[in-house]
Amino acid sequence: MSGAIRSSRPHEIVERALELSTADGCVVIADEQSSANLRWAGNALTTNGVTRGRTLTVVATVDGARGTASGVVSRAAVTADELEPLVRAAEAAARGAGPAEDAGPLVAAGEASGDFTDAPLETTSAVFADFAPALGEAFARARAGGRELYGFANHELTSTYLGTSTGVRLRHDQPNGTLEVNAKSPDRTRSAWAGRATRDFKDVDPGALDAELARRLAWAERRIELPAGRYETLLPPTAVADLLIYQLWSSAARDAVEGRTVFSRPGGGTRVGETLSPLPLTLRSDPAEPGLESAPFVIAHASGDDASVFDNGLPLSPTDWVRDGKLDRLVTTRHSAALTGLPVAPGIGNLILDGAGERSLEEMVAGTARGLLLTCLWYIREVDPATLLLTGLTRDGVYLVENGEVVGEVNNFRFNESPVDLLSRATEAGRTEKTLPREWGDWFTRAAMPALRVPDFNMSSVSRGV
Repeated sequence: MSGAIRSSRPHEIVERALELSTADGCVVIADEQSSANLRWAGNALTTNGVTRGRTLTVVATVDGARGTASGVVSRAAVTADELEPLVRAAEAAARGAGPAEDAGPLVAAGEASGDFTDAPLETTSAVFADFAPALGEAFARARAGGRELYGFANHELTSTYLGTSTGVRLRHDQPNGTLEVNAKSPDRTRSAWAGRATRDFKDVDPGALDAELARRLAWAERRIELPAGRYETLLPPTAVADLLIYQLWSSAARDAVEGRTVFSRPGGGTRVGETLSPLPLTLRSDPAEPGLESAPFVIAHASGDDASVFDNGLPLSPTDWVRDGKLDRLVTTRHSAALTGLPVAPGIGNLILDGAGERSLEEMVAGTARGLLLTCLWYIREVDPATLLLTGLTRDGVYLVENGEVVGEVNNFRFNESPVDLLSRATEAGRTEKTLPREWGDWFTRAAMPALRVPDFNMSSVSRGV
C-alpha cells in the first residue's frame, strides 16, 4: 500500500506508518477504543451514550555516535493526511533528543497474532441488555424501601495493534467494565457505596448490590462518635486493592537500588528475599488469570522507571511480586534488570493477592470482638516514599463491630499507613475475590483481593463532612 491510507483498518494504518518511517527503528501502536455507559440518579436513568475513538502512537529510534535516541508522539483521530506528519514528528523528536537511557534492541519478531488483520472489536449498548432491566427492578425495590440509588456503569473495549520495524505484529482486545452505585437516605444524611469490576456485565447483579447497600444504610441509622486512634480494622477487598496497587506502582527496581523507596535495603541493594508478612500472602500478576485477563505482551506508550518503549512486544508471564510473605520481584524493564542484576519483570495489567484464607468478610465480622469495618478509601496520597507512608480518608461508611455484629456507623477518619507495614501487621486474610478499587478504578480495575484484619490500623484524625 502506498500513498494515502486506503481504509481505516488499524492494521493497515500500522503497516503504512512503518512503511513511512525513515528512522533506524520504529514502533507503532494503534488503540481502537469504544465505550458504552449508563448513568442514573434518584432511582431513574438520566443519560446513556456510546463513543468511539482511535489513538495512534509512533516511537522512532535513531542510532547515533553517542547511542540510540527515541522520540514518541501520540495523537487521537489521525486521518490519512496526518499520518506522515505524525511519523515525521516522532523522528524529529528522536533526532532532537539525547541518547535514551533505556535504549536497547527492539524486541525480535515472534509468532504474529492470528487476528492482527481482523477488524477491531467494539462495544455497544447491547452489553447492558440483561443488566439494564435488572437495574430497573433494583430502582423499584429501592424506591419501595425509601432509598435513592445513584451511579454509573461503563463498558470499554480497546483493540490494540502493535507493529514494529523488527517484524512484531501483535494484537490484544481488552474489555473493561465498572459499576459504581451509591445509595442515599431521602434526607441525604446516610450514604453507602458498592462497586464491581466486570468484563461483560453478565456477572453483576444490581439487585444484590441494592440489598448490600440497604443493609449498610440500616447500620447507619445509629450514629456513634469515636476519637482518632489505632483500631482493629477490617479492610474490605476494595480498600486492600487500592493500597496494594499503589505499592505495585512504587516497586520499580531501579528506584529501590538507588535507595529511594521502601524496597531499598539500608546500606545498598534491595529487599528482595526479605519477609514482608508473617501470613503466607502471595501478591501476583498473570495476564491469563481467569476473569482478569490482560495483555500478554508489553504495550508501552512511553518510557519511565517501570516501562520502556524498547520493550514493546516483550512476552509477559505469571509473576509473583510477593511469594509466601517474602518479597520476590520488583518491576523491571530489560534495561533496569541489567542495571540492577534482577530478573526481567515488566508490569502486568492485573493484581491478585492470595492469602490462603477461606472466610468471607461477613464471617470475619462475625469473628470480631470489637473493631471497625471500612467500606472504602479515597483521596490517597503519598507522604513518605522511603516508608511508602500513605494518607487518605475513609468514605461512605465506617462501622463499629461489637461481639460479631455491626452496631452502628461511626465518623470518618483520616488514616496514615504504609501498605508494606500493613502486610507485616495483618493477622488474617480472608477469601480472595474480584474487586473494584475505588480510588484507582479509572486506571487499574483488574484486581482480586481478600479482606485483611489489621489489629492496629492508624486512624490519625477525625474527618468531618465527608
